[in-house]
Amino acid sequence: MAKNTSLYFRIVEGRNLPAKDVSGTSDPYCIVKVDNEVVARTATVWKNLNPFWGEEYTLHLPMGFHSLSFLVMDEDTIGHDDVIGKITLSKEAIGSQAKGLDSWMNLTRVDPDEEVQGEIHLSLELLKDTMKSSLRCQVIEARDLAPRDISGTSDPFGRIIFNNHSAETSIIKKTRFPHWGETLQLELDAEELNEEGTVIVEVWDWDMVGKNDFLGKVEIPFASLHKTPVLEGWFRLLPLGNNEADAGGKLGALRLKVRLVEDRILPSTYYQPLIELLVESVISPAEVEDSSALTMLEEVTTVESRQDVAMTLVKIYLGQGLVVPFLDYLNTREVNHTTDPNTLFRSNSLASKAMEQFMKAVGMLYLHEVLKPIINRIFDERKYIELDPCKIDLNRSRRISFKSGVSEAEVRDYSVEMLQTYLTSIIESIVSSVDQCPSVMRVAFKQLHKRVEEQFTEPENEDVKYLAISGFFFLRFFAPAILTPKLFQLRDQHADTRTSRTLLLLAKALQSVGNLGLQLGHGKEQWMSPLHPIILRSVASVKDFLDKLIDVDHNIVSSVPQRAVFMPSVTVKEGYLHKHKAEGPHLLSRFAFKKRYFWLTSETLSYGKTSDWQVRSSIPIQCVCAVERLDENAFQQQNVMQVITQDNDGKLNTMYIQCKNVNELNQWLSAIRKVSIYNERMLPSFHPGIHRSGKWTCCLQADRAGCSRTHSAVTLGDWSDPLDPDVETQMIYKQLLQGRDKLRKKYLEMEDADLTSSNKEKRISPDIHPDGAECNAPPTRPGQSVAARLLVVIEDLEQAHATFQLREIEDATRVILNP
Repeated sequence: MAKNTSLYFRIVEGRNLPAKDVSGTSDPYCIVKVDNEVVARTATVWKNLNPFWGEEYTLHLPMGFHSLSFLVMDEDTIGHDDVIGKITLSKEAIGSQAKGLDSWMNLTRVDPDEEVQGEIHLSLELLKDTMKSSLRCQVIEARDLAPRDISGTSDPFGRIIFNNHSAETSIIKKTRFPHWGETLQLELDAEELNEEGTVIVEVWDWDMVGKNDFLGKVEIPFASLHKTPVLEGWFRLLPLGNNEADAGGKLGALRLKVRLVEDRILPSTYYQPLIELLVESVISPAEVEDSSALTMLEEVTTVESRQDVAMTLVKIYLGQGLVVPFLDYLNTREVNHTTDPNTLFRSNSLASKAMEQFMKAVGMLYLHEVLKPIINRIFDERKYIELDPCKIDLNRSRRISFKSGVSEAEVRDYSVEMLQTYLTSIIESIVSSVDQCPSVMRVAFKQLHKRVEEQFTEPENEDVKYLAISGFFFLRFFAPAILTPKLFQLRDQHADTRTSRTLLLLAKALQSVGNLGLQLGHGKEQWMSPLHPIILRSVASVKDFLDKLIDVDHNIVSSVPQRAVFMPSVTVKEGYLHKHKAEGPHLLSRFAFKKRYFWLTSETLSYGKTSDWQVRSSIPIQCVCAVERLDENAFQQQNVMQVITQDNDGKLNTMYIQCKNVNELNQWLSAIRKVSIYNERMLPSFHPGIHRSGKWTCCLQADRAGCSRTHSAVTLGDWSDPLDPDVETQMIYKQLLQGRDKLRKKYLEMEDADLTSSNKEKRISPDIHPDGAECNAPPTRPGQSVAARLLVVIEDLEQAHATFQLREIEDATRVILNP
């Protein structure tokens, strides 16, 4: 039974942070670590002790994790950044909250003895003899130790301690992946064999000057060595345990949202009955108003989980090739239940959320193609733009004119001119993008147009069929992307205050365009009126665009992939990076990295000198066997990854690529891992260093076999996640399991009462068939048969989980008893 772990976290804001700069403020940012590996870095909020970040991430961690840490730093232009404080959450603490954590948490001081990481490979054996006894410990190797020296490495040695006995290994200099291969032996007295003590193995960084630095420890109950002849394995290094909470929150606090989703995934055959019920809901519903597995799922879905359920359903039906019938089914129900066209799709119903998530799943690359050039231009130009008279700041508008002073009217006129320019570019880019829009999106909108037109036939509702589409297309897709480009991967960082205001004004204007200008002049923001003429002029072109958008053959969906990320010709990710390909076992110069433009599709990773360069070098994705971080000490460079490929002769080749920051590094790691996740020749281990002078800089060994585990399935969660039907169906099962009692009560609880009532009526006046036979069947409640089948499926899955869990416990017990 496979294990699936996803970690969601949102760094909301900080408060009462201490001042680290001479100006009396700080420039805070957050670093996020999972088991001491940096997975994210927020933007820096300059000169602010109460910063707001609002950044969120999702990580897929199939192998699990132990702790999640948030370090708050103060960025300094000169010298090293200052550490303000830290919050560490264990996996157990996060998992104990079913709905996740959402609270303010005080920062604590950073204790070097608590900043440990890595694992150590040990073999312990208790040797008993009539004359003497001893404890033998083989200290084999360690990996991913914390760097304690300025060079980015450590000089580690091991020490075993039991009672008053101790022994040490030799010191291996300048490595975080030491190989000792040494045996330490402690002679024990006979009475010591009966003690209930603890065997401690410590790892230290040797320093010539000053005291040695602690790197971690392992504690093993002595009693366990009596039960197991030889105890061998990799052990996680633990801190000293001197945790001291910061008294009174003197270092400030962070508001965090953290949620852990951990599932055990059954084999695919167990989920097939639930998939069949979901498919049946949209393929052959007797009547769209009849109850189905899908409508019952909506009944038990909470407001908080509706978005996740909608996204999961979209993925399931994409995988089944039925996403259009699925959306049509939900939209038809929504339209039929709406009497006032002004309220159509205005709620956060499952239909609305499903359409919203569907556009992100299949249309994100299309969105990038349409908006990215304009968004980049707005960020690069960073104009001061403001229309609200109450917010115009003349001191911030010096770049508008070379005059000594600028009036409020000039600021407003200039702002109108720039907004008209940007808005015109956005609208023109959208209305000319019919052919770029994914076919499956166009067909889904065509079906929506048809359902709305059938429901609202009155002449005064002529525009409703346009508003239904533009409400999703403009208000729930393009406008949010303009407002917060980072959340749609259009930018790596959030906009600054000035650019953010420009984006907000443009998003408001585009919403008015999506509303076909029907609400203009009725709101409180009358200062937006200078943009009304351009909005009204665009209405005709928007309607024409929507007409062309739905002018598509319905059958085209079956002939093309519905998920854009799997189309070979579509670029999943692109941008400038610095690369150098390893050529033999020689040291690569740190200056040998050259700037190249990279393109990633589901088939190739290619690069050229510039974005318009015609001659490209390519690596087939099917040849990729590992994509991993490179140790900073290898080239004395940060944010370097290695792409390891294997040719037809079995030879391994490595290309080193440097990214500009840790977020870009994680995005590229995740993107390449996703497109290569189904490759058959993935490596189980790798070297985080480079080959120099006949040995690897990480472990100082000559072997090609890696010294650290690969992380091929550790990815960032976003719209490009590969489809995984088992994981997605498991999520739906959990939602149904939580609402099982509600479904049973509504659909099945009164079945016996119905039967009793029917029998009484039969005795008084039995129903007679045309052939004279009496009808004894009780009346069926709406949806009762479907509900019964669905509840059986839920119970079968529950039983399967219990059975597999019992097997795991039995297997674990068998290993302990028979090592």
